[in-house]
Amino acid sequence: MISHRAVPAVMIAMIAPLAVAQNYPVKPVKLIMPFPAGGPTDIVGRLVGQRLTESWGQNVVVDNRPGGGGLIGGQLAAKSPPDGYTIYLGGITTLVLSTYVHKSMPYDPQRDFLPVTQATMQPLLLMVHPMLPAKSLKEFLALARARPGEINYATSGPGGSGHLAGELLRSITRINIVHVPYRGAPPAINDLLAGQVQSMFGSPLAVVPHIRNGKINVLAVTGQKRSLAVPNVPTFDEAGLLDYDASTWNGIMVPSGTPRAIIDRLHGEIAKILRAPNTAERLAIDGSVAIGSTPEEFAVFIKSEHAKWSKVVREANIRVE
Repeated sequence: MISHRAVPAVMIAMIAPLAVAQNYPVKPVKLIMPFPAGGPTDIVGRLVGQRLTESWGQNVVVDNRPGGGGLIGGQLAAKSPPDGYTIYLGGITTLVLSTYVHKSMPYDPQRDFLPVTQATMQPLLLMVHPMLPAKSLKEFLALARARPGEINYATSGPGGSGHLAGELLRSITRINIVHVPYRGAPPAINDLLAGQVQSMFGSPLAVVPHIRNGKINVLAVTGQKRSLAVPNVPTFDEAGLLDYDASTWNGIMVPSGTPRAIIDRLHGEIAKILRAPNTAERLAIDGSVAIGSTPEEFAVFIKSEHAKWSKVVREANIRVE
């Protein structure tokens, strides 16, 4: 039983977080992104950061911390103070896949973060340099079977969504293609444009202009329906490879211990931004679907992704040392 003398202290403890959230933010907020500038994650993060800055009247400072397949940025975010002034744009690579493909982790994605909202869902494209004599998925698979070990595919890094997409394709079709990992999507895209690599698995974000001017060909897209960014490109199902899906996604997280009132404030602002027509349409043009889910919905989604990809990694025996 609470004494009359204790009531004010209890009320203060209940009201204080709400007061903090109402005034939040009172200083610049850091948005940590674990991949280089110019890549898919960066594009989403900068768009959200810009709109938050406009809404709050406080700067949202984008802090790109690439390296280690996203582990460097993830570790920095996980160890940051849980006060709402460091937020993190994680995704399938840093919040799910890293757990299963790395021998050791500098942070625990499930223990060290709390979800705010899923930002986007993005299909992955199987892209090829125009000089590769394959104009369809069927032709690509036939070429890979005829030239085992000679066709390579670039990705934004080892153990990421592109890598898993390539390994899943290898496993399902029994082809022998060679993984070429990069430190982020931009250098991988540059080498694909230059013909230094023959193919690539990656998000439409950051490559759509090159696709439209004919510098990159796309053979198939993951997901249940075609991407608005490349409407003429068939899904893997339509191209003849049934039950193949390796779509990628990202979302806003905060360090564990961040007050729920701050999480609710962040969710309200970011979900509103993602659902605004100007944001959703901007992302859709480049092939990304804006989400804006609740923290609880995002938590359930992340759990389902762990169940799906842990099995894929185990069966493909994918490891990053």
